[in-house]
Amino acid sequence: MARLLLLVSGFVAALAATPGFAAPTEAPRTLSVNGQGIAKAAPDEANFSTGVVAQGATAAQALAANGQAMNAVFATLKRQGIPDKAIQTSNLSLAPQYQQCKPNMACPQKIVGYEVSNTVFVTVGLDKTGSVLDALVASGSNQLGGISFAIRDPKPLLEQARADAVRDAIEKAQLYAKAAGVSLGPILAIQDGGSYAPQPQYKATAMRAMAAVPVAGGEESISASVSITWALN
Repeated sequence: MARLLLLVSGFVAALAATPGFAAPTEAPRTLSVNGQGIAKAAPDEANFSTGVVAQGATAAQALAANGQAMNAVFATLKRQGIPDKAIQTSNLSLAPQYQQCKPNMACPQKIVGYEVSNTVFVTVGLDKTGSVLDALVASGSNQLGGISFAIRDPKPLLEQARADAVRDAIEKAQLYAKAAGVSLGPILAIQDGGSYAPQPQYKATAMRAMAAVPVAGGEESISASVSITWALN
């Protein structure tokens, strides 16, 4: 037995003396923490959908009526100073309209007319939203999508949220290390956890007269997260 131990010890000693040989080392102690950051600001632009629904006895008549009304909508947007790049067609549809049967009575399916719907997405400055909506209604638009608000240039807000996320992670790490009786060493890794900003949500509804429409944008939030790993001393 003693001879076996001696041989093993000699083998380990020989390996240690071999160039390029590294003895196993203990895995470093680390601490990984997630940080969250949120930055808020008042929005400076509004997004909404608007358009026209028109009917006609024939498809051609419905298309003509809708086209005439939409030309008035586009002209109104132009007069309001809305650039072409801020207007995008989102829907154009033509559907037959069928006669309505009396309650509890069967009747043959018969086309009695056609309906054309044409909708555009519009982006305007928040301060102009009320006046633009008023002008659209006056020009003949009878469809309105749910208004959403956004920040035209979210980059500064996103940078602030990311910086806050890093500070949050550092504060947490310092607290955990102190509570555990250890100290933080160098940072080993930083991983971006992504960011989030609310996206516009549109829902078509009928547009009614909206004299002097008041519009309140409230506040928009952008969030960011980060994961940081420290070595522990």
